[in-house]
Amino acid sequence: MERPRAADPRPESPPSPRRARRWPVLVLLAATAVLYLWDLSASGWGNSFYAAAAQAGAQSWKAWLFGSLDAGNAITVDKPPAAMWIMGLSARIFGVNSWSILAPQALMGVASVYLLYASVKRWFGQNAGLLAGVALALTPVAVLMFRYDNPDALLVLLMTAGAYTTVRAVEKASWKWLALTGVLLGFGFLTKMMQAFLVLPAFALVYLIAAPTGLGKRIRDLLIAGLALVVSAGWYVALVELWPASSRPYIAGSTNNSLWELAIGYNGLGRIFGGSGNGGGGGGSQNTGFGGATGIGRLFGSSMGTEISWLLPAALIALIAVLALTWTAPRTDRARAAMIMWGGWLLVTGITFSYMSGTIHPYYTVALAPAIAAVVAIGGRVLWLYRTRMWARALLAAMLLATAIWGSVLMGRADWLPALRWASLALGVVLTLVLLLPAANLRGFAVIALVAAILSAGASGAAYAASTASVAHTGSIPTSGPSGQSSGTGGTRGGAANRTGGPDGSAGNSSSSSAGSQAPSSSSSDSSTTTQGGPGGGGMGGESSSNSELTALLKASTTKWSAAISGATSAAQLELDSGTAVIALGGWNGSDPSPTLAQFEAYVAAGQIHYYIAGGGMGGGGASGSSTDAAQIATWVAAHYTATTVGGTTVYDLTQTATS
Repeated sequence: MERPRAADPRPESPPSPRRARRWPVLVLLAATAVLYLWDLSASGWGNSFYAAAAQAGAQSWKAWLFGSLDAGNAITVDKPPAAMWIMGLSARIFGVNSWSILAPQALMGVASVYLLYASVKRWFGQNAGLLAGVALALTPVAVLMFRYDNPDALLVLLMTAGAYTTVRAVEKASWKWLALTGVLLGFGFLTKMMQAFLVLPAFALVYLIAAPTGLGKRIRDLLIAGLALVVSAGWYVALVELWPASSRPYIAGSTNNSLWELAIGYNGLGRIFGGSGNGGGGGGSQNTGFGGATGIGRLFGSSMGTEISWLLPAALIALIAVLALTWTAPRTDRARAAMIMWGGWLLVTGITFSYMSGTIHPYYTVALAPAIAAVVAIGGRVLWLYRTRMWARALLAAMLLATAIWGSVLMGRADWLPALRWASLALGVVLTLVLLLPAANLRGFAVIALVAAILSAGASGAAYAASTASVAHTGSIPTSGPSGQSSGTGGTRGGAANRTGGPDGSAGNSSSSSAGSQAPSSSSSDSSTTTQGGPGGGGMGGESSSNSELTALLKASTTKWSAAISGATSAAQLELDSGTAVIALGGWNGSDPSPTLAQFEAYVAAGQIHYYIAGGGMGGGGASGSSTDAAQIATWVAAHYTATTVGGTTVYDLTQTATS
């Protein structure tokens, strides 16, 4: 079959430098900024765990450098600190408040949309770039995470920037652009560790195959990029390992106070295979807060489907179609190169998420959003070039019809806006049938039909994304969608309580943060935090409503740490309420060996901790007989100090004389 001349999907003619050619992308970015920034502070602190780390970074440069949970530098968060660096700087400049902590992620979202637009536009023209940008901006999980203070927003920005620099590198076989890709992914490692490397196979493969130079130079350039990656990630690992452990915070999540062990264990292989403190992942189909059952259908399931899969059927059709179409094309063919890069990103990350047995949450799927958007836009552009052929129009129609049908299924699951569900489906079916008409009958109507079909097919997903921005989200496992839609054991919508999961993935039994509608600066709630069975009583605890009496007590403290409490969620909320440093005994789930009983006794003897607060989150205080350091500390405090009740919470004043 002879390929039509227009079929080679090279870049369109360079856009006109006139201002009129710039307005579409400016409109896209402005609309994205409004969507991501509008009423942002309604979510309060969002994830109070990371908000507390940002506050600590605003109060102490050492806490900022290490990503400490407290300004006294007792323990870090269980992730590397790159995302906390940005939030901490923002909080230091603009003050510690909801907006200063959440806004950086929203701006990262706008930047990600632009970089995706620029990446696709370079090879496939402005229309394809705009379609990719819109698709990313309106992906529900992207709207969620670019309005939230988890590290995923920075991770997506760095990976999308890495895709752009890889595109530039492939164009002219530039080792400099490729080395910049390595630097970006190195900082991705400092954001969320091994997850940043899921795009590495696709980026390396596309350069190895499609760069217009000899094989030897391609291999050399890849080695240079690899070295850049190691240096950009390794400098911080070396800094932590060489810094005396006695003068830096404990590396939370590790078993031996090592960032490298954290990367390989808890945040590395533990996520893939389970173990190393990773629980909850790979559960049954009802385990929606942890991704549901493992398998090839996980991304379409009840846990992840409404987060990311709206365009996934169309993306898979486009990926297969373009790869088949360009199978015999020249080595440097850009359509095939693009599908190797974006499609490889989609497949490697998607398969990993589908079969992870360790901890995974639905919002992790935001890492797939740029790849899905790019594959759909590029596939649509390439097939449109063949629009005079019936098979090409049939494939386009299949992409649109699959999107309309699957969107209707997802809307049915959510039981939300049934009128839009059926109207979008009906219009999508009609317009996709129009695209199957003979090309001679379409003529000028073809573009109108295509645009209308895209809008109708994507209406359900766009509405779901818009609804995500209209409600508050708090807690450690947020989920997208309209208020009132439950995600089982997942996070919160509109302030509903989150009961499961770690700060961004660890298993456990934490409570959610305060209701999203509550201003983060407020500490005057009449509700009090209750204890569960004595010191470190092993109850759910966590981010309950503020105890105004306890908050006032901590604010008046002048010691290095105003208090110590079991579990990071409890400590984080107290820090945000009081503005003081609080030791999270045992880290996130109370099992980290920090501080030990001996260290705690030394802190008390030096007058560095004012109060011990019983209860706490994640059961970290330990049940009777527990051998964790946090449990031993709870027992020691109860044996040597007198308990008092402050606003319903059991508190021990450690500055009083201890009993024998």
